[in-house]
Amino acid sequence: MGIIAKQSIQGTIVTYLGVAVGFVTTFFVLTRFLSAEEIGLARVLVDAATLFIGLAQLGTSSSIIRFYPHFKQPVESCSDGSKLLRIVQDGSKLSSEEKTTLNNSEREALNNIEQPLNYSTQRTSEHGFFFWTILIPLVGFALFTAIYCACYTPLSQWFGEKSPLFVEYYYMVLPMAFFMLYQTVFETNANVRMHIVVPRAVRELITRIGLLVAYLLYAYRIVDIDGFVVALCAVYAVAMLCNIVYLFSLGEVSLRPDWQFLRDNRPLVKQYALYTGFLLVSAVSSVLAPTLSSFFITAEMGLTYTGIFAIATYIAVMVSIPYRSVTAIAAPQLATAIKNNNHSEIRHLMQQVSSNLLLIGGMILCAIWLNIDLIFHILPNGATYAEARHVVLLLGISQLIIASCSFTLNTLNYSRFYAFSLLFSFLLTVASILLNNALIPLFGMNGAALSNLISYALYFVLIVLVVRATMHTPTFTTQHIKIASLLVVIFLMNYLWQSFMPINNIWISSILRTAVLMGGACGVVWFADLSPEIKQQVRSFITKH
Repeated sequence: MGIIAKQSIQGTIVTYLGVAVGFVTTFFVLTRFLSAEEIGLARVLVDAATLFIGLAQLGTSSSIIRFYPHFKQPVESCSDGSKLLRIVQDGSKLSSEEKTTLNNSEREALNNIEQPLNYSTQRTSEHGFFFWTILIPLVGFALFTAIYCACYTPLSQWFGEKSPLFVEYYYMVLPMAFFMLYQTVFETNANVRMHIVVPRAVRELITRIGLLVAYLLYAYRIVDIDGFVVALCAVYAVAMLCNIVYLFSLGEVSLRPDWQFLRDNRPLVKQYALYTGFLLVSAVSSVLAPTLSSFFITAEMGLTYTGIFAIATYIAVMVSIPYRSVTAIAAPQLATAIKNNNHSEIRHLMQQVSSNLLLIGGMILCAIWLNIDLIFHILPNGATYAEARHVVLLLGISQLIIASCSFTLNTLNYSRFYAFSLLFSFLLTVASILLNNALIPLFGMNGAALSNLISYALYFVLIVLVVRATMHTPTFTTQHIKIASLLVVIFLMNYLWQSFMPINNIWISSILRTAVLMGGACGVVWFADLSPEIKQQVRSFITKH
C-alpha cells in the first residue's frame, strides 16, 4: 500500500494517542466530576453542531476529494493542448507568436512545464480550487444559520419538557459549528495533498486535550456552566486555527481564484455544481442518521440518558478509529483511480482496505467485549453506566459495519453512479427515524442502539450490491469470510469460557480471557496470512529495530 500504509499507521498511532487522552477524560474526569445530565448536554451540543456542519458544508469534504485531481491537471484542462504536448514530447519552445494565442489556463500550464520547481507556479497549479473550498461552505453556513434560527420554536417545544438545559444553550451550536466546519475543510484540503498526520493530531490530540481542559475547568468550578459551553466552542476554534496555520505553512495553496479556468472548463464546473447539489440533499439524510438516536433519547428520556448513551458511544467508536486514518490517505488515491478508470486499482484498494479494517476493527471490538465488565468496574460511578453494556456491543457492531463498508460507499460517491447514494441515504434516515421512534419506548437506550445497527446494516447491504452491479467490483472476498469467521469464534469462545470457567475475580477473569483468546486470534491472523499488509509492516518494524 506504500504511502497509504505508512501514513495510515502514523495517523492511527496519533489517533490512539488521542484515544488515550479520551480515556483519561472519560474515566477520570467526566464520569467522576460531571453528572450524566451535564455529559449529555456536551454530547447533544456537539451532535447538533456536527449535524449542522454536515449540511452547511454543502458536500465540500467529498467534493474536495473527488475534484482535486481534475483541478490539478493543467495540461489536460487546456482547450488546445497540442502546442503544450509538443513541448513535453520533444522539448521544443513556442515562438512569441504562438504564445500570444494561448489563453490564461494554457499560459499557466506552460509555466508549469518550463518552471516545474517554481514556488509561485505550484501555488497556482490548482486553478483556484482552494478558494472555492473556502467560499462554498461559507455560503452554506449563512443559509443554514437562517434555517436553524427559524427552527428554534418547534425544537424548543420538542426538547423543552425533558431537556430544558439544551434549549437554554440552543444558539451556542452556531459558533461551535462554524469552527468545526472550517476545521474539517482545512483538514480535508491537507489530506488530498497527502498530509494527514498533523491534521489528525489536531483532531485527535489537540482537540481532545482542549476538551479535557474545558472539563477540568468546569469540574473544579473555575468556570460556571456558561463558561463551560464557551470553553467547548474555544476548543474547536483553536483546532481550526491550527489547521489553517499548518496548511498555509506547506506553501501548496492559494486564495486567488482562477476565473479563466472556470470559463474554459464549464463542463467540469457544471459537474461540480451538480455533485454539490447532490451532496447537499444526501447530507440531509447521511448526516442526520448518526445523530438521530441522541436527539430521540434527549427528547424522550432526558439528558441523563443521553449522557449514559454518550459514554457507551465513546467506548464503541474505538472500533472505527482505524478507518479514519486509512481513508484519509486512501480516499484521494481512490478518487484518482476512479478518474483514470483504473478498475484494477479500484478493486485492489477497496478490497484491501475493507478487509484490513474488518480485521482491525473486529479485533478491537472483541477486546472491548472481553473486558466490558472490567471497563464499567473501573469507570467512576460505573453502576450508573453499566446498564449500557449491551449498547456498547450493538453500537460496536454498527461501527464495525461502517468501518469495513464505508470505503465501498466512497467508491460509489466518487463514481458516476453517485446518485444511488442519495436514495440509500434517504432510506437510511427514514429507517432510523421509524426504528428509533418504535424501539426507544420499548427498549430504551438498547432500542436506540438496535435501531442504529439495523439501519446501517440495511444501508450498506444496498451500497455493496449496487457497487457490485454497476462497477462490477465486489467488496467482499474469501478473505473477509475468514476474518468474520475468526471474530465469531472469539465471541463464542468468550461465551463458553464464562459459562464453564467462571472466575470470581473480575481482574483475573478479564486479563486471562483476553490474553488467551486474543493471543490465539493473533496467532491465527499471522499463520493463516489473513492480512499480508499488516504482516509486512510488522516484519519491517522488527527488521528496523
